[in-house]
Amino acid sequence: MTSIQRTGIAVLLVLLALFGIYKYGYKSGWGDRDVEMQAEIAKKNEESRAKEQSMAKVVADKETELRKANDVVAKKQTDLNKLIAAGRVRLPSPSCVQATPNPPVAARDSNEAGSKPSGPPDQAPSDPGQSERETLRLIAEIAAEGDKAINQLNACVAAYENMRSIINGNN
Repeated sequence: MTSIQRTGIAVLLVLLALFGIYKYGYKSGWGDRDVEMQAEIAKKNEESRAKEQSMAKVVADKETELRKANDVVAKKQTDLNKLIAAGRVRLPSPSCVQATPNPPVAARDSNEAGSKPSGPPDQAPSDPGQSERETLRLIAEIAAEGDKAINQLNACVAAYENMRSIINGNN
């Protein structure tokens, strides 16, 4: 074997050794990276679970507060309905002079065409107090619905703000 052949074989062996070392380092580097990534993913998953749990707790707390507020509104409405039924709540009486319900008919020219009502005249309720109680009950119901809607909106806004602060990490 000549010196050129020996040199060629030596260079080839060195190249094979370098390639083997590179391949081993490349493979073990990827393995290390995979282990690091799995550890980082597990850490982030735990953080996400903790955030989800705190968010679920906030939502449950706000839901409890909303139920309590709606229970208070329902109790107020029930109490008000009892007072209305008992006649203790009344609409204020008018302080101004009211027009008569049936004003006198003005005299008219006999040449003008007359008109007749298309149906029977409106009849007043048999018990004016019943009409007033029904009106008060409906007003109380509308007010209670408004209070419940306001409570729900306020709870929604508060829950949103809490979620935003949890997600942004401003606890």
